[in-house]
Amino acid sequence: MNRQALDAMIQTTLSDLTTSRLILLEADGTYKATLLGQAIVASSLTPEDGIFVHAEFERALKAFVLDGEMHVFYMFTPIQSTGLGDIKWPVFRKEIEGLDESGHRVLKYCGVNPAFVNRMANSGKQLPETTSQEIDTARIYRRFYAALQLRDVCNEAPIHAVATKYETPRGFVQNLAQTCEGFAAGMIKFCERMGWGMLASVLERMCDRLKAGARFDLLELAKIPFVKSRTARIFWEHGLKSVRAVAAADPKDVVPILVLAQPNKLKINGEEEARYYQKLTGKAEIIVSAANRLWERQQQVDIEADI
Repeated sequence: MNRQALDAMIQTTLSDLTTSRLILLEADGTYKATLLGQAIVASSLTPEDGIFVHAEFERALKAFVLDGEMHVFYMFTPIQSTGLGDIKWPVFRKEIEGLDESGHRVLKYCGVNPAFVNRMANSGKQLPETTSQEIDTARIYRRFYAALQLRDVCNEAPIHAVATKYETPRGFVQNLAQTCEGFAAGMIKFCERMGWGMLASVLERMCDRLKAGARFDLLELAKIPFVKSRTARIFWEHGLKSVRAVAAADPKDVVPILVLAQPNKLKINGEEEARYYQKLTGKAEIIVSAANRLWERQQQVDIEADI
């Protein structure tokens, strides 16, 4: 590439960034990043994705639904078009029909029209994606469909069950569960850089649920290694409802609970069964040991707070 072509490319890029309000031309001829530009860089987004996120957050600032969790799950769902799966419209229709009043307000404020979903389910057509506006609209609908899956995962539904329910590849649901935590951290940084501290606090409150893949009552248990989502719920149902309770447990008593937490009952016997239980015993010892360390750390924090 010659110098003239390179200069033309640079000028075009600078012009696009200025038009998008990501940079400003100073009086001395230099360029300075705007607050929006800084927020996009801080949250590791591309300019195109950052502009889309900014528009989404501006809508959220006008009306954020706080009497439910669906709005937060939507904001935490990654937006990259290549990462959003296809929509199964009959499934989508069924799910939004099952939303409560709070969920229906989220639909409205996010720009999802139930009547449109119903038409798409009846017609079997694909989303039009010709103009930039159609592309953004399609992204909103795909994002909400993925947000419903994220909601179910964080409500302790098994990955395979979510994949079956939404007729989505299991790998997509698993990837969604793994990537949403990093994306959520980026969204919090975006809000903080834009000066939206209250919104950042609301989003940050949900981050622990994304890490644990569980409801709020299991967050303390989920801090223990190997105790996540389904396993944490089974611990809770069998009386181990806190780090202290797990720390006080005998590893031998934890093994039967770990057996119940296995997604599939294994048909094994003889030497295989002995090795299997030996492995679970080792895991139980690690769990109890880690719980003891966590409990001691909590006690130390409480003692220092009282001094």
